[in-house]
Amino acid sequence: MLRKAIAALLISITPTLWPPRAAAGADTLARELSAKAVALVEADTGRVLFEKNSSERMKIASTTKILTALVALESCDPDEAVEIKSEWTGIEGSSIYLKAGEKLTVRELLYGLMLASGNDAAVALACHTAGGIREFAALMNARAAELGCKDSSFANPSGLDEDGHFSTARDLAKITAAAMENEIFAEIVSTKQTNAAGRSLKNHNRLLLEYPGTLGVKTGYTKSAGRSLVSCAERDGMRFICVTLSDPDDWADHTALYDWAFEAYERVTIKRGDEIGALIPVISGVKPSVGLVAGAECSFIFARGGEYAESIIAAPFAYAAVVRGGLAGELVIEGGDEVLARLSVLYAETVRKRAEEKLTVWEQLKRAWYLANEYGVYRGMIYY
Repeated sequence: MLRKAIAALLISITPTLWPPRAAAGADTLARELSAKAVALVEADTGRVLFEKNSSERMKIASTTKILTALVALESCDPDEAVEIKSEWTGIEGSSIYLKAGEKLTVRELLYGLMLASGNDAAVALACHTAGGIREFAALMNARAAELGCKDSSFANPSGLDEDGHFSTARDLAKITAAAMENEIFAEIVSTKQTNAAGRSLKNHNRLLLEYPGTLGVKTGYTKSAGRSLVSCAERDGMRFICVTLSDPDDWADHTALYDWAFEAYERVTIKRGDEIGALIPVISGVKPSVGLVAGAECSFIFARGGEYAESIIAAPFAYAAVVRGGLAGELVIEGGDEVLARLSVLYAETVRKRAEEKLTVWEQLKRAWYLANEYGVYRGMIYY
């Protein structure tokens, strides 16, 4: 029996040009940035829109704490109490000055971790969560691996310089995208100033005050790592994550990267029921063809003023009767060599079978086989 994949109906709504304005602006931007490594990604999809040495393994200082907070939140109840032990106090570097015997909630420690960058808060969270620094680092590495981070290794929860502790701009963007999906994390990193456990805590992230649409996330610095900054900003339905490593002018670089991204890209939305510019011939129908509509809502970002290509994976024809709302195939939207979106497409109307139509036995067999395998087209394969 013949088994064949059909990719029928290629509809070029517009020619594929990718991405016109965005690429030109990126070239100029790359020359102006001070950062040694950069990754700018779309938060929802992880699409990398701009990068520079984004896969280079580097020291990341306190941006480590993004993963620390994520692991702690996924392992603990944010309102559970933590009694501070003496060995968790007096930690090198930035501190919220924990005292042995005092009790803080996990949530309060997280505020101290993400706003004041308390290394003692990092140690307290790690030891409370996993029983020790090394055990917690193992959890960090496991979570990073789950997120697809192939060039990261974590040895401590604070980001202090240590052998075997490194990441990349691209990996940090993946970690941050996951963390920002956690509502408690997102609330904490967007807080400009708060009081927690009798401490006044102020967020070190200047972008929260200076750049409209900023949602967080974390600063970092050690002498050997230099300045590190991870941020997230949202406007016009577009959310971006920006990571810069070893960047002496990080505030200006993030501002420039966001200005470029929000200017260069726009969100395109296809709504359920929107017409798709294609007709499928109908065999034995009262009408010769049937239109298609989108079976679901989807949206994607694309270079402003650019052009993309749409194609439909479907059978080259349908046998009547065709039922309105029945699955016809899949719409694939591409920009260059990237798939921007996929969604089901449905028949736009019912097309009844012609009453006078008489099929031969062979035609009846073909029709029966087609109908039995109609939904195979949604899997990209149809058998006949």
